[in-house]
Amino acid sequence: MDATQDSPAGAVLPLPQAPDAIELRHLRSFVAVADELNFGRAATRLYLSQPALSRQIRALERLVGCELLRRSTHRVELTLAGEAFLDRAREILAGLNDAVAVTRALGDEMAGRIARLMEPWTTMIGTAGLQELREKDEALLSEFSVPAEVDVRSVNAGGVPSLVLTPGPERPVTLLHLHGGGYALGSAYGYRAMTGALCVATGAAALLPEYRLAPEHPFPAAVDDAVRAYRWLLDRTADPAALTVLGDSSGGGLTMSLLATLRRQNLPFPGRVVLLSPWLDLTCRLLAEAGPSAVLTLCLECADHYLAGHPADDPLLDPLAADLSGYPPMLVQVSAGDPLVTDARRLAEHARAHGVDVELDLYPIDAHVFHHFWSFLPEAATALSRIGAFVSGARPPRAVNL
Repeated sequence: MDATQDSPAGAVLPLPQAPDAIELRHLRSFVAVADELNFGRAATRLYLSQPALSRQIRALERLVGCELLRRSTHRVELTLAGEAFLDRAREILAGLNDAVAVTRALGDEMAGRIARLMEPWTTMIGTAGLQELREKDEALLSEFSVPAEVDVRSVNAGGVPSLVLTPGPERPVTLLHLHGGGYALGSAYGYRAMTGALCVATGAAALLPEYRLAPEHPFPAAVDDAVRAYRWLLDRTADPAALTVLGDSSGGGLTMSLLATLRRQNLPFPGRVVLLSPWLDLTCRLLAEAGPSAVLTLCLECADHYLAGHPADDPLLDPLAADLSGYPPMLVQVSAGDPLVTDARRLAEHARAHGVDVELDLYPIDAHVFHHFWSFLPEAATALSRIGAFVSGARPPRAVNL
């Protein structure tokens, strides 16, 4: 029967696809034997035993469906099919090598760009005074641009000076972003770019409060301001479950203090919580386990400013030891190379033990609150997309979760 009889006029029947079981090791083994025309030398080149190499070649020939190499006692030669297959196998391996090289180059470029941005700031830790650190921090944050579609306006949120960021047409404010900075650095103005990116990712408007900083205003001033800002949002929403609280770095710790306070004051929880590279352990014991570092120096200094003698094991301050039962679903994102990654892991474990629905996303980069770099870092863009889906209630494929 004519093979095209049951096909649309003029259609070309597709060739069978390459078997899924063909692996790169098969191709590398075949190319090595084709280059050497000797199984012993090829096996040495690949750090394989000769019998193992022979099995690889036989398996490849079975998968391809024809003989690629003709063996005899004294020689090895390519068949016509083997010659045709060799050129294409080389192309595949060369393409893979190019892909890896380009990916590594881009990865190095991204890491270098982040390091160049951070270097003027990080080199000051341990030597500069607090005011100088604040000024350098604001200078760093000014390097990032607010997304063009985001409108920014000022509001007084329950007595807390704040900004409202709206992506596009006016819409209800359903996000509360508590910025990082070790409770002593950072500002609503400085965090406009990051909050704006979160607004675009979620499609929601955000409240970004200018909560009071230590040491001028130690604990519980920041918590009091966060509660007042949250109450301002409650007064403007019919459903607290529509609200999401986000916190990065120390803003993550402040978010957990806010939740503990809401429970004490019998106020409704938000529907969701997002923590970005959270700093939660004000004793810095977990961080100190990795040895001395500039980050440890800064965290100890900031914790001292914020606590001002208040015990760090206060349940309002230590979510890693508090009862978290009944807390809303959480998305926790952190990079694998973040010095505070252990805080994120510990929180996820602790919250799950109390029945909280937690998603922990671990990203293969070395940067604290890498979300700042959303304009050029692919992992940051992916993380923001994940946040958007989480806030909307969707359940997309997970990022790397450990």
